[in-house]
Amino acid sequence: MSISIELILLGLSILFFLSILAGKAGYKFGVPVLLLFLAVGMFSGSDGLGIQFENLHAAQTVGTIALCIILFSGGMDTKISDIRPIISHGVVLATVGVLLTAAFTGVVIWWVCGMTNEGAGIGLVTSLLLASTMSSTDSASVFAILRSKGIQLKNNLRPMLELESGSNDPMAYMLTITLLEIIKLGNEPNYWAVAGTIIMQLAIGAASGFLLGKFAVRIINHLKVDNGSLYPILVFTFCIFIFSFTYFIRGNGYLAVYIGGLVIGNSRFVHKRSSLKFFDGLAWLSQILMFLTLGLLVNPHELIPVIIPGLIISVFMILFTRPISVFISLLPFRDMSFKSKLFISWVGLRGAVPIIFAIIPLAEGVPHARFIFNIVFFITLVSLIVQGTTLTRVAIWLGLADKPQAYKGLEEFDLEFSDEIKSVTSEISITAQALTHGPHLMDLPLPEKTLVVMVKRNDKYFVPTGQTHLQENDKLLIITDNQEALAQTYQNMGLGGVTFQKS
Repeated sequence: MSISIELILLGLSILFFLSILAGKAGYKFGVPVLLLFLAVGMFSGSDGLGIQFENLHAAQTVGTIALCIILFSGGMDTKISDIRPIISHGVVLATVGVLLTAAFTGVVIWWVCGMTNEGAGIGLVTSLLLASTMSSTDSASVFAILRSKGIQLKNNLRPMLELESGSNDPMAYMLTITLLEIIKLGNEPNYWAVAGTIIMQLAIGAASGFLLGKFAVRIINHLKVDNGSLYPILVFTFCIFIFSFTYFIRGNGYLAVYIGGLVIGNSRFVHKRSSLKFFDGLAWLSQILMFLTLGLLVNPHELIPVIIPGLIISVFMILFTRPISVFISLLPFRDMSFKSKLFISWVGLRGAVPIIFAIIPLAEGVPHARFIFNIVFFITLVSLIVQGTTLTRVAIWLGLADKPQAYKGLEEFDLEFSDEIKSVTSEISITAQALTHGPHLMDLPLPEKTLVVMVKRNDKYFVPTGQTHLQENDKLLIITDNQEALAQTYQNMGLGGVTFQKS
């Protein structure tokens, strides 16, 4: 029975819409968006609405492309100035931390599965393979929750976690592929050769990402394109090129595409703002598509047999293997407090990447592959529910986050400034109390270096002067370089409807 393309597109549009609604609910209630996207996919699958999806290679392809875009976008959004003070911390967590997490968790899985009928036949190498697929973290969901609650992390924790999450997937991927090859060959490997291969691929990936990122910026700035809307497409082209080219020169494409995005995002190039916006939307689309695909792939009734071992392994990962790995990895760094290490340990959030990596042994048909996939999927759900819903409270409880603040984007003025312009934009609504200072713009007690650049009255916009006669319900677009002083001034004036947006 053939299904028309129109029916497929209708189904996709409905699933996308449901996912966006789920994401909105996630921001409001502090539930990880990833969990809700997965839930929509599972609800629509074979055990729910009955959508049959068993194409492993298609799921792996979707996951690979989506992860490539997400890593590139994450690199573009990461400022080198923010990660420079903690770059060594993040790199150690992304390499040594991942390796230790995989090793400790693998031993736990070997011990736990040996006591269950479902996993009794799993050996140590297969247990290490299962652990390797789950050894990287997913900070995209973490910061989606923190931003929705207005939490500002202290001690450079946010850039550190962003750097770790953006750079630890390549290490987990290398461990997964290496252990998969060992299982397929079925003989004793040369561990020194394996270690050398991993180091070589990471080194090639890092060098390729850096050099190709520099090359991309040079080409973008020198290639004159008449249609400005094509520049984001050009950046996307380089994203795909960096990933695929690095693969063919035997490097790690995931690391290359993240570093390439980091280099491009921290450089000046033509139409940078539109490219950043384009990739922000594309990354979200990729996440929705990836999570829906993974949700459709799982059969919820198959998760029932792995509940007990999955819960035991989850407890060990959350409370023991991840914290032990973090504390050992950060031993050389004396500037990290105990509470900071504890919070980093709690942010060992599993996301879509472990599920994507778990598809690889499933597609290769290795023994116990379906068990591995189901365990990884179940542990990901537990991690998102337990850790994802408590991150904000844990950060506040440990004293590592400022109190939540109201944070809203501009509503009446569709205007943004380049990141190089260090300013804060704010939108205010003129009230009767504000007009008690005088009816003219010059009468408002605004701080120094604060300008009103535009006024909206009814449906009309105009640029004001000091003599502009203000009216109640006028909307003012204000630019300042001091958000705190501006907020205090608004409070003194009794202005309502204040919103802030960093530019």
